[in-house]
Amino acid sequence: FFAWKMVDPTLAEMGKNLNEAMKMLEDNQRKVEEENEKKYARKDIPGPLQGSGQDMVSILQLVQNLMHGEEEEETSQAYRLQNVGEQGHMALLGHSLAAYISVLDRERLRKLTTRILSDTTLWLCRLFRYENGSAYYHEDDREGLLKICRLVIHTRYEDYTVEGFNVLYTKQPVIYISSAARTGLGQALCNQLGLPLSCMCRVPCNTMFGSQHQMDVALLDRVIKDDVDSGKLPLLLVANAGTPGAGHTDKLGRLKELCEQYNMWLHVEGVNLATLALGYVSSSVLAATKCDSMTLTLGSWLGLPAVPAVTLYRHEDPSLSLAAGLTSSQPVEKLRALPLWLSLQYLGHDGIVERIKHASQLSQRLLENLKNLDFIKTSVEDELSSPVVVFKFFWEYSNRDQTSHAAQASTIQHPIISNERHIYDTFNQWLGEQLAQLVPASGVDVVELEDEGTCVRFSPLMTSAVLGTEIQDVDQLVDCLKMKIPVLTSTLQLREEFEQEVRRTVGLLYIEDLSWPGLGVVRYNCHSDGKNDGKQEKELEKINTELLKKLNELESDLTFSLGPEFGGQKNCVYIGMVTEDLDVSELVETIAATGREIEENSRLLENMTEVVRKGIQEAQLQLQKANEERLLEEGLLRQIPVVGSVLNWFSPFQASPKGRTFNLTAGSLESTESTYVSKAQGTGTTPPPTPTSSLAKQRLPGQKIFKRSVRSSDTFSETSSVSHCDDLEKVDPRPPALSPGQEQGPRQMEKTEEQKELAQATQMDTEGTQSDEPPRHCTKAEEGESQR
Repeated sequence: FFAWKMVDPTLAEMGKNLNEAMKMLEDNQRKVEEENEKKYARKDIPGPLQGSGQDMVSILQLVQNLMHGEEEEETSQAYRLQNVGEQGHMALLGHSLAAYISVLDRERLRKLTTRILSDTTLWLCRLFRYENGSAYYHEDDREGLLKICRLVIHTRYEDYTVEGFNVLYTKQPVIYISSAARTGLGQALCNQLGLPLSCMCRVPCNTMFGSQHQMDVALLDRVIKDDVDSGKLPLLLVANAGTPGAGHTDKLGRLKELCEQYNMWLHVEGVNLATLALGYVSSSVLAATKCDSMTLTLGSWLGLPAVPAVTLYRHEDPSLSLAAGLTSSQPVEKLRALPLWLSLQYLGHDGIVERIKHASQLSQRLLENLKNLDFIKTSVEDELSSPVVVFKFFWEYSNRDQTSHAAQASTIQHPIISNERHIYDTFNQWLGEQLAQLVPASGVDVVELEDEGTCVRFSPLMTSAVLGTEIQDVDQLVDCLKMKIPVLTSTLQLREEFEQEVRRTVGLLYIEDLSWPGLGVVRYNCHSDGKNDGKQEKELEKINTELLKKLNELESDLTFSLGPEFGGQKNCVYIGMVTEDLDVSELVETIAATGREIEENSRLLENMTEVVRKGIQEAQLQLQKANEERLLEEGLLRQIPVVGSVLNWFSPFQASPKGRTFNLTAGSLESTESTYVSKAQGTGTTPPPTPTSSLAKQRLPGQKIFKRSVRSSDTFSETSSVSHCDDLEKVDPRPPALSPGQEQGPRQMEKTEEQKELAQATQMDTEGTQSDEPPRHCTKAEEGESQR
């Protein structure tokens, strides 16, 4: 991608090697002969250093195998590697150039690093409207704030350089941060600065007026006054231009006035600072240009890999900046800005503004579509321009009562309000995971907010440049959201009905699991019959596992599972999301009937071994007795080998064969004499019928189980079964009616007589079969021919 026409052959070779290396690392097609090398790389086992060394191709192949890892990890990481782009190659080239430039002679290195640092700082200050600022480039985005804190300590405590922490005893410094700030930010600052946690003050957000994610300015004013009266020194205030959760901006103008009043330093950070590069900037964000320092994370905003974060600040004393570590006398440390210097030149001013503008348009497009959706509640600071869109599924009880079925309105009760928050958090967690899975290019994620609970967040400034998000991805996200809303509303509405049906059904136990995103959790309880707890627990696990297997074999649209891998209840059946045409009564009755069937079959199998063993012993005794009786009946002469044969030839002995049949259903022995007399098996005890659902009903063609018919899905009454039968009669094929001119008398008479004869014959066959045929589940033990 570069035309390498340079005087320095080393730079040309470096760019060429980087180009080839990137192509090799981004190539996901692997050759068959490289599989053996890949196997030992997957194990992550350190190996010995090769004595003869390896070429560059082998080393890069090893890096590629380590990057991609196992096969199942490739799909989740492939899209991230495909959007590096040429601007990303420029940032990666900067790291290679920094290593090469560091070997230059000291004077040439000083001139080059000064130019790179001054150019980058000038470009960034002009881009983000920060006049007369200096820049500090750092890898960790918290490191800039840490250096600013040291700068303020050196500024406010004049003897800090000489006496160190001893000067802090007279006046304890206080750093103020918002309660909506990043998690662990205050503790990290105290640990790095060597200050106690009492030096960190968390300022609550608004509770009555304004955004609930903005710092309460009036309360902050009172806190600062109390600290001053108690002899403490207000040092620094950390404000947000885009909170990490909801993306709201603090009232930076009023906060700046408060900081000037108490001689405090104001530091601002947040994703909304990226909009300072646009032509139109909201007044709340524009106030950040007057702050004392700000931190910019250009890598995520512009999709640049491995570029440093930048902290812009204003300070007049270079010696204090050097003491705080914001500047360095080592030229090599100034090369941190080299990857950013190359990338900014490659993108240009228009390219940078276009990327930030594109991300803002994506968020605005989603926000406009969300306004037209029911049951979706947004939490944005400015509906006209909000770089971060936070939304959640929410269904008010007033709307829920209006849309519920009339027959169910009197029975459904509202759940406890304290549980409502957990249920909505669970459903929104499921919604966010589904959207992220269906539209991975959107970059949506799930965020936990203090007041709103679990929400779905769309922050294209942080993800769109890396994932390559486009307008069609936002439209696809909205379409997926439209498909999931009816599922959420139906599940939430039928969840209460399902709980009541389960509690009314004998043998089923409703398990309340607020963290399960679905219809509910049910357990089939078997009869204990005096068994100990261990045996009963194993039987309960066996029955519910078999119940889950049987339910999954049914042709339905529902999902049945054992629940989450961690934290779920044991020996339960978890039912997932459902649609509005679900017949809850039929579902619950089917679960109960299937559980009873499994329990009865399990008990039958447990008793089968003992019953069969006793039956076989009894059959052996009866057959032995029958053999003795037969010997007495035939006489002693017929038992002699030669004499018996001659006697049987002259005077054959007609003995009726005798045997025994073992009826498994009744558990009794029966004689087979009637079988040989009538030449057909006799009738036995009819086995008990298989438990089936009492709500089993005829279904329309193509209608799946647990689904209400279309005409009876809106309301349910006693006449619904009649209308359902009418529908079945309409669907049944009927012969076409004959015209008046066709003859139908004689032929119809013949058909009627044939049908009567066929019905009589069928009835006679049925009666004969019922009188002669024994059950199929029988085992015969018959006597053979004469034993000699």
